[in-house]
Amino acid sequence: MEALGIRITEVGEDWLRGTMPVDRRTHQPYGLLHGGASVALAETLGSSAAMLALDPAKFRAVGLEINANHVRGVREGTVTGTAKALHLGRSTQVWEIRIEDEQQRLVCVSRITMAVVPVDVVAK
Repeated sequence: MEALGIRITEVGEDWLRGTMPVDRRTHQPYGLLHGGASVALAETLGSSAAMLALDPAKFRAVGLEINANHVRGVREGTVTGTAKALHLGRSTQVWEIRIEDEQQRLVCVSRITMAVVPVDVVAK
């Protein structure tokens, strides 16, 4: 998170929001926001939100799959991602992450699926 300047800014009951700067750290060679940086923001928000929906003394959330569609290029400023729960089950969670530019235009939409596992399974 620190290397890319990702910050968690708001937390709701079934959502989480964060920002990431679009600058030299997050650019691809053509000066646009790198798709991998968008996915890093999406995974950070989705994974963090998943953990907040669990009892950390009993469970952990680990990633199973993530996908992303990049629909608008961004050259500078800040993008904001919002992770919202689509499914909160016993063994899996599915989160949608919408990343928008400073004009609230869609930049990327991502979906992450998380496995819910007992804490002792992850700790081994």
